[in-house]
Amino acid sequence: MSSEFIDLQPVAHVEGVVRLPGSKSISNRILLLAALSQGAVDIVDLLASDDTAVMLAALRALGVQWSEEQTATGTVHHVQGVAGVFPNQSADLFMGNAGTAIRPLTAALAVIGGDYTLHGVPRMHERPIGDLVDALNAAGTQIEYTGNAGFPPLHIGRGQIHAQRLSVRGNVSSQFLTALLMVAPLMAREHAISIDVVGELISKPYIEITLNLMRRFGVVVEQDGWQSFTLAAGQVYQSPGTIHVEGDASSASYFLAAGAIGGGPVRVEGVGRDSIQGDVRFVAALEQMGARITMGDNWIEARANGPLKAIDADFNHIPDAAMTIAIAALYADGTSTLRNIASWRVKETDRIAAMATELRKLGAVVEEGADYLRVTPPAVITPATIDTYDDHRMAMCFSLASLDGMARRGNAMRINDPSCVGKTFPDYFAVFAGIARS
Repeated sequence: MSSEFIDLQPVAHVEGVVRLPGSKSISNRILLLAALSQGAVDIVDLLASDDTAVMLAALRALGVQWSEEQTATGTVHHVQGVAGVFPNQSADLFMGNAGTAIRPLTAALAVIGGDYTLHGVPRMHERPIGDLVDALNAAGTQIEYTGNAGFPPLHIGRGQIHAQRLSVRGNVSSQFLTALLMVAPLMAREHAISIDVVGELISKPYIEITLNLMRRFGVVVEQDGWQSFTLAAGQVYQSPGTIHVEGDASSASYFLAAGAIGGGPVRVEGVGRDSIQGDVRFVAALEQMGARITMGDNWIEARANGPLKAIDADFNHIPDAAMTIAIAALYADGTSTLRNIASWRVKETDRIAAMATELRKLGAVVEEGADYLRVTPPAVITPATIDTYDDHRMAMCFSLASLDGMARRGNAMRINDPSCVGKTFPDYFAVFAGIARS
């Protein structure tokens, strides 16, 4: 694979089994919870990617001891918990473009206190963090912007938590609430802490992941619907001993969509009907488009069941996996509309604008709104050079446009900067080639 581009030839049929890499969302949450807990934690099947490397490097810089071991069945990371106090009280931390790392880590460092700077790649300095900072500073932390207000880079000093109730907006990123929930035990040493959500909470399944993992580490949060969360005083994170990372449900979407478009069957292993990840709900959208889906405890399989049907649906609950539906729409029998996806605007790139631009290169008619995307497929997909905007999901999504499929539409694709998939799935294109039958 060239570092500048990769050329994908048209694919007549896809079929095979894919073992998924670990979930990014679960991996980075577990790493921080393991670091904050009492005792040693063994993490099995942690995702090996740019974003987890960022978190591991940050934890090491903070004095957390961890090691990696290759076993006969996979990789195990051994993390020695620091019981809620980082050994190093000052550090300069590079966070790349990893939202799942910088947001909860900002909250943890601010509550613990010290002398910390956090910064990342230029795009990270364009991704909002103001709602989280406002919530924390109102509670007594000391976080300062060293660049543009509302965005990284940040400097964190020593504050004093005095609030027993915090509030945070829920309509920009669920990662802000996740960050506050994860550090709530550090704030609730002597009294209960409540966190109120202002307005609509987007991406609720990601909050479900957070609460599930917190329970695995011995901390229980009481919920009042999706508007308020309360943590009783005196709870601390305890090592679960060994914890396994599920396969990444967002990454599963590309292969399941491939099965739905390109014949199949394609089976993904590592995630199934019992998954704690909301992105498994992606398969409901594929079924709505006419795909045949079967599921087991730890696997999902997709195959075509005739040409795909157009879809009009709300994707607020699965924003990352919804990008794959925008590509599947190229193979549908009419115009598809993806609604309530405003959070795409503040991801690794402005994904609504990027998706609209690249879909038009393929011959699609695209209408772009503040929080929606409407896609009318072309009769035949035009060969194109796809720009990826340093966004792993753009690269993986547009590989699917090379599929011929039931609609007989696919065509040759050149994907620029394919190495951007290293953020979550470094060997994606090799795995994709493994199911492609030209």
